[in-house]
Amino acid sequence: MKNIAILVSGSGTNCENIIRYFQDSDQVSVSLVISSRADAYALVRASKLGVPTQVMSKSEFSDESLLMPLLRQYQVDFIVLAGFLLMVPDFLLSAYPQKIVNIHPSLLPKYGGKGMWGHHVHEAVKAAGDTETGITIHWVSEICDGGEIIAQYHTPLSPDDTPDDIAAKVHMLEQQYYPKVIEEIISL
Repeated sequence: MKNIAILVSGSGTNCENIIRYFQDSDQVSVSLVISSRADAYALVRASKLGVPTQVMSKSEFSDESLLMPLLRQYQVDFIVLAGFLLMVPDFLLSAYPQKIVNIHPSLLPKYGGKGMWGHHVHEAVKAAGDTETGITIHWVSEICDGGEIIAQYHTPLSPDDTPDDIAAKVHMLEQQYYPKVIEEIISL
């Protein structure tokens, strides 16, 4: 059994989807959800599904003496970012090489990097007049949204699509593909 920790900062739709996907798995278990914000609705979603949660401020998350014992306590083998807005510290990258994955709501390298998350990305896609967008699932590295790409999934856009329409299309891709890709890479 491989234990996953999901790192979140927001509403947690991807977090909930991942927890539900692995609920009956005999190979993967979501053992912990860590949030960088105490008001993140992801904590409510995880608790309702029986997954332990922990809130860690930016300074606590960056403190190796706090984070690493917590991950050991829950026997975490793999880390999934799902709307997590903090940079992953170097000590965590060293402790979990090629075992930390992120999802980004664009086709990286387009619309990645600092400040490019959620609606900011969808507004940039709309402003550029792109005819397609999608999601990128990638390994986490020391460069924001710069890790090696694992998978990308595309969706067409029409000129009439609003940023909200784009967000909805991207969200459908996230829900469909993120848990499956996590399962594939954990199984390697």
